[in-house]
This record gives sequence, C-alpha cells and structure tokens, in this order.
Amino acid sequence: MSAHRPLAQPLAACCGALALAAALTACGASGADPNAKEITVYSADGLKSEQGDGFYDQVFKGFEKKTGIKVNYVESGSGAAVQRLARERANTKADVVVTLPPFIQQADGKGLLQAYRPKGADQVAAGDKSPAGTWTSIVNNYFCFIYNKKELAKAPATWNDLLDRRFEQKLQYSTPGVAGDGTAVLIKALHDFGGREPAMKFLGRLQANNVGPSSSTGQLAPKTAKGELLVANGDVQMNYANMKSMPNQGIFFPAAKAGGRPTTFALPYAAGLVKDAPHRANAERFLDYLLSEPVQRQVSAVGGGFAARKDIKPTDPNAKALARLMDGVEVFQPDWNDIDKNLDSYVTAWKTATNS
Repeated sequence: MSAHRPLAQPLAACCGALALAAALTACGASGADPNAKEITVYSADGLKSEQGDGFYDQVFKGFEKKTGIKVNYVESGSGAAVQRLARERANTKADVVVTLPPFIQQADGKGLLQAYRPKGADQVAAGDKSPAGTWTSIVNNYFCFIYNKKELAKAPATWNDLLDRRFEQKLQYSTPGVAGDGTAVLIKALHDFGGREPAMKFLGRLQANNVGPSSSTGQLAPKTAKGELLVANGDVQMNYANMKSMPNQGIFFPAAKAGGRPTTFALPYAAGLVKDAPHRANAERFLDYLLSEPVQRQVSAVGGGFAARKDIKPTDPNAKALARLMDGVEVFQPDWNDIDKNLDSYVTAWKTATNS
C-alpha cells in the first residue's frame, strides 16, 4: 500500500503528526500567504522515521536547505489523507498529498488534485502516473506481510496457513478502505482467490484470528517485532526500513495455495499537487525535487524503497537486498480502474463477511 533503509522505524500516524495538525489551521487557503516559505504535505505513513533518519527526514532537510522552504508534515492512513482533503475542499490547507493506490486515484476522481507534471516525470513508467498529469509515483513499493522471526521458525507459506489457531489474537491487518496497506489485503485476496465471493469467504474465516481494526499499518510493525503479534500486513519499503530497529521482523508473501508461487503487486507512494494549494509554486518545486536524480537515488540507499524513475539503476546495498527479497515473487497488475470504481462495494462486502 505505509520506506528505506538500513533505517528507521516509521512514525505511527497517531504520533507527533497529529499534534502538528492543530498548528496547521493557519495554513488554509483563506488568508494564507502564497509567498510564505513553506508547504504542507499530507502523507500516508511509512516514509518518515522516529529516529529522524528516514527518507522523508532527509528529503525535507535537503529541500529546505536548497530552497529555504519549510515542509509542514501531517501523517495519517492513506484513505484518511484523502478524506481530510475532501473535508477541507472549501478551505484547502494541504499543498501536496502522498498516498497509495487506490486512494490517489480516489483523490483524482473527487477532483482534489491539480494537474502538474514534475520534472523527471517523463522517466516514470506510464502505469505509475496519471495520464492527465495529476499524480506520479515517487517511491515504488510492494505489498507484503510481516512475521516475528523469533517466535516463528519460518514464515507462513500460504493464506491458509494464517488460519492456524496459533495465530488466534496474534494476527492483525489494517482496515480496508482506511489504510492503503489494509486495502491491499483485500486486493491481494481478490486476486489470489479468484474473485469477490471466495475472497470474502476466506477473510470471514480469518477473522477468528484477527485482533481487530487498525487505521494505520505503521502501528503494527512494532507490535509484531515485540511478539504482541505474530503476523501483520505491511509493505516492503516500510518494513524493510524497520529491519535495523526491529531485527525480529521478517517479510513474506503468502501464496494462494500450497505449491504456488508467492504473489504481490506494486503499491507505490504517489504524489499529487492539491487543487487550490495555498502555496502552489512551492509545492511544484517540492514535486520536482522528489523526482530529481539525487533524491531518487536516496529512495533505496536511505528509504529502502524502489526508485520511481526508470533511468535510476541503484547499486547500493539496500537495492541489492531488495532485489533478492523480490526474487521469485510473482507480481500481478491490479485493475485499478475497477478497484477505484468498486472500492466501496468491496469494502462493504468485507465488512459483511467479517462482521466489522
């Protein structure tokens, strides 16, 4: 769905970002100074670290040093970021939004984004950006699950393995329709089980082991690392970034059935210029900066993710480790148009199947 390293622990959505949010009320479109040396970024979690050495930490510092423009950062789940943009439509506070599919498409469909093609966007694959220029991927990424390596000798191989009673109240995934990675659980199940009915039937059975809802995927990694959970959902960038501070955390991709290949799909962080952004010129400079060659090389070296630009071929240790991690994993292509169109009905079906 939510980057980095040998890095750091992602900042949970409920941390300092929420305290910061209260301080941003003066940044709205009404009365905002378009020439102020600042921008406000609403983002899904996963790219910033508590230790201050994550991808966003480096990017924000570098951008301010280069331009003098300060970045005000507000973190939340992917769906929550879009919901907030919609609520603030009449008094826009954010300049840039960074979120995961299908929520970036949702923001676009709601008319919350303004077309702007950042410098370097020509090097981003067609499937990783909007044809209309309203958003572009800045960090490529893949959906995954995580497990506690200390408590489990090996990762669960298939979805069915997750039904084992040893995972009762020791398994949790973030909420579909709210969190990007939580929605990704639904998307992978729809693909692996071959449609809505069998996917919902399985997720209904899995609910017996599920701890319950979580609005942010980033909150689950520390619980898994400590052994409070044995299995949770995540994404490669965020969880690889955690490896240094959470050595008990392992990444896996469950197969649809025994003997099958593990599967996943691309879940990039995508950025867009917010419509009626209070500091549009600054936001455009920031989007250009995110896709610049030096920053794109930091995606793997610092962030533990995958560069969005095709012409960037990193050879740093993280890039090599990530390539090994993905070796042998089948990457499928979701029908994002279908998901964007039918997301509400899929989430409703999930709620019914799981009694959530």
